[in-house]
Order: sequence, then structure tokens, then C-alpha cells
Amino acid sequence: MNTLPHFATPQLHLLHRGKVRDSYRVDDQTRLIVVSDRLSAFDSVLETAVPHKGAVLNGLADFWFERTRHIIPNHVVKLLDANAMLVREAKPIKVEMVVRGYLTGSMWRGYERGQRTFSGVTVPDGIGKHQPFPVPILTPTTKEEIDREITPDSLVSEGWVSRALYEQMAETSLRLFDMASKHLDAQGIILVDTKYEFGLLDGELTLIDEIHTPDSSRFWAAADYAQNPTGVEQMDKEYVRQWLIANKQDGQYPRALTPEVTLEASRRYLDIFERIVGHPLPTADDLATGGGNVAVRLTGNLVRAGLMQDAWVNIVMGSPADKEHCQNIRKHFEGYGVFTQLRVCSAHKNGEEIAGMADTWNHSIEPGVIIAVAGLSNGLGGALAANVNVPVISCPPWKDYAELAMNLNSSVIMPSGTPNLTVVRPDNAAQAALRALNVPRLRERLAQDIQATKAKLRAADAELRAL
Repeated sequence: MNTLPHFATPQLHLLHRGKVRDSYRVDDQTRLIVVSDRLSAFDSVLETAVPHKGAVLNGLADFWFERTRHIIPNHVVKLLDANAMLVREAKPIKVEMVVRGYLTGSMWRGYERGQRTFSGVTVPDGIGKHQPFPVPILTPTTKEEIDREITPDSLVSEGWVSRALYEQMAETSLRLFDMASKHLDAQGIILVDTKYEFGLLDGELTLIDEIHTPDSSRFWAAADYAQNPTGVEQMDKEYVRQWLIANKQDGQYPRALTPEVTLEASRRYLDIFERIVGHPLPTADDLATGGGNVAVRLTGNLVRAGLMQDAWVNIVMGSPADKEHCQNIRKHFEGYGVFTQLRVCSAHKNGEEIAGMADTWNHSIEPGVIIAVAGLSNGLGGALAANVNVPVISCPPWKDYAELAMNLNSSVIMPSGTPNLTVVRPDNAAQAALRALNVPRLRERLAQDIQATKAKLRAADAELRAL
């Protein structure tokens, strides 16, 4: 299926990889947030990605951020792609402001056991499952390794926020919830509960993360609730959760979804988007019919935004002593618009680092090539080739032909399963990498280079013939 299960690139610095969202540093003021199609359930990320899920979450967040600017500023700079958003860097406040309109979920389970006070809010006896509160209530939690309920007084006394800041967050959260509830009510949707996250940007309270999405909120269809209040089903991944429960074996939930369940989950996410926004997800039709590829589209949009190049080459040296040779290789990429990067990793001395590097290279959204630079016993080229799914080209350093002969022998004799290629000259190593990238614009440029070389030789031939 056409999905974005993972986003990675060596061109940007990864700040955080969550269950669904990946955050990358752009500069000191901005970061890139990419929303994948990963789906988590029961504290685990499933192996199956759900088509359009990331675009639905990102699109809904952008929809709500735009419509709440009159209530509070937010961190959004620009929507760069259906799955990606450029945001301003804010200092996060480690508190989740949970607003509840109905008694359900974990709160209902506590209420059934006799609990009546939640995060400092006392609720009366006699409220039934899925019944509304007279007015929405706030039950804040901390954002820690394990989130915990906490009272407003404790938030202040423990130093999470000041009293004035908490009151501003509380008032803003209730205003956001009221505005969204009225909009959704007109669409036949009940906003059951949701969470809001805030940060400080230049000292000003700012809305961050996501808002009113199926991953941060609980939605019910008003018609379904009217027919069966206690049995109403959530309009999000509850369908997937129920399927996982029904197919649990030996105490373990399935790690992957069937194609039928995956498509139904996708349909439900798309339906939520259309009902809330009022029109279908813009990318859905093209991708559903194979008219577009989410990874190719995302790469193109990030390139157009100036955040990355459409291809990369990592030049990995076994020792800093090979830096000059690597810089000689690197200069031959100038003018081709390819991202290049120098790395140091010894196959023998810290080969354990290869796994972490390989994770980024193997999942990179854009095509890439690795050039390995190591002499004597060249374990680097083989170690890289055995662990990555992109081409590896060895270009060993050498000072004279005797050293070249020795280094070549260690580079070209590789065991099975280590498809390391070897090129002697730095310029040819760069040219081989450009060809291995197989990017259309590079192929066109290389064809022009070839023709230019042929034309130069023809001109030289004509000039010499005339002598």
C-alpha cells in the first residue's frame, strides 16, 4: 500500500521520534514535523501503516490551528506537505490539559470503582457511562515517562507552571473546547474529550503539537450516540482496537493488520477528515488510484521548500587521517545539487556505530549512496554493504602504486552478501555515485556532460585534422 511508515533523512537532525510524529531540526527557530502513517494501539506501534492516516492528522491539525488563532497563537509556520508541517521552536510546557465533556474512558473505569475526584475535580454520584457533565471539566496530567493525574495546586507547588500561567492555560483550553464543540455539533459529531499542549514562544503562551485530531481527541457520531449512548463507538482507531482484541492469541495482540482491516481503518480516517473539514482529503484520490507516491511527493515538497536536496551521498572514512582524500571526493559533487556529508566510523574499532547510521540510511525518504574510504584491511566497505540497502562504493586512499595494490586487494575481495563496489579515482567515485543515485534530473545532467565531452573531442579532432 502507498503509505509513509517511516521518515528519515541524513540531511536533517532528528530531534524526536514518537509513535506517529517525527521532529527534525531546521534551525534554532524552526523544526520540521512529519506525521507518518504509523498506528499505535495498546502502547505499541503496529507493523502495518494505514494509508492517509498521517495526512488526515496533519491536515486536521492545520485546519484547527488556523481556526483558533483568534483564541491563541500557535507554532505553525507553514503546511509544507500533506504529511509535513514547519513550526516555530517553542519551549514546551510539560503539562497536558485534558478537557472532558463526557464520563467515559479511563475516567469512567475509575468512577465505576468508586473514584470521585480526578486531578482535583470532584464529580457527583449518579452519572452514567458516556453521560455528559453539566459543564466540561479539566483534568490535567504531567508529561513524564508515565503521565500522571495532578491537581492545579500540585502543578504550581511542584514547579510545573506558575499559578497565572496555569489559569491562562485552563481558560484557553475551555475556550478551544467550546469553539470546537460548536463546530463539530454542526457536522453531527460530538467532541467527547481532548488534550491540549502548550509552549512558550518569546515568553508568550502558544498552542503546539496537535489539536482536535483522532489521535488527540475522542469523537462520537451524534446519530450513533442518540441511538445507543452506552455502546457508541469512537470515530477513530477504536475499530482497530476492537479487531486486535477479537484476534488476541495467547495473551498477545496481533502485530499486523489484515489488508481488509487496514483499508477500513483508512476509510474511517478519511471519513472523519471530510466530515470535520467539509471536503475530501486533497491527496486521497490520487494516492488511492496510484496517481501519486507519498514518499516522492513529500521529498519533492521538502526540496521545493529548500529544506533538503533530492539525493544524498555520505562519505564514510575509517579514520580522520583520510579526511583530505574524502574532501577530494566531495569536491567532485559540486554543481550537481546533491547533499554530501563526511562521517567517521572504523569497522574494527567502533563498528557498533554502523547500526545507528544504517537505520537512517536504510529508511531515508530520498535516494542515497555511500562512499567508503578505508585502506589496508578494508573492513569498512564490506561492513557497510552488509548492513545497508543503498549502493556502497569503496574508494581507498593511496599514496603510491604499492599502497594502491594492497588497498585494492582488501577492497575487491569481499564475502558473499557484501556487494561493495570499488573505484580507484576520487572523480570516478563521485561519478559512479551520481549514476547509482539514478535520479532523473541527474541522469539528464550526466547525459549533457557526456555530450559536452564528445563535442569537445570532436572539436579537438577537427582542429588537429586541419593542421
